[in-house]
Amino acid sequence: QVQLVESGGGLVHPGGSLRLSCAASRSIYSINVMGWYRQAPGKDRELVSPVTSSGGTTYADSVKGRCTNSRDNAQNTLYLQMTSLKPEDTALYYCYCNARSVILPTPHDYWGQGTQVTVSS
Repeated sequence: QVQLVESGGGLVHPGGSLRLSCAASRSIYSINVMGWYRQAPGKDRELVSPVTSSGGTTYADSVKGRCTNSRDNAQNTLYLQMTSLKPEDTALYYCYCNARSVILPTPHDYWGQGTQVTVSS
């Protein structure tokens, strides 16, 4: 089946760190872009960082200097290393990719179920 499975979220104190992972099923191939979004309660979903097929990355102003986005193509896994976490980072973090798959060999958007990050003292 085509799946994106996030992990690594949890409860952390302000200033703490987390490393989020997004594992894509092996049925996904020819990935155009993968990235991370997040959505806090009562707020719009925002783009945290994308990773292109060539490995290029950009970051939202709110996380620049505190996040590192990377992709392991061999493992079909995306990572988001977050440091110096703030309460305002609290959100449900979603993995996203646009790719072809064995099941649906045309460009398609795939979303993970999300992993919760809560930053609180």
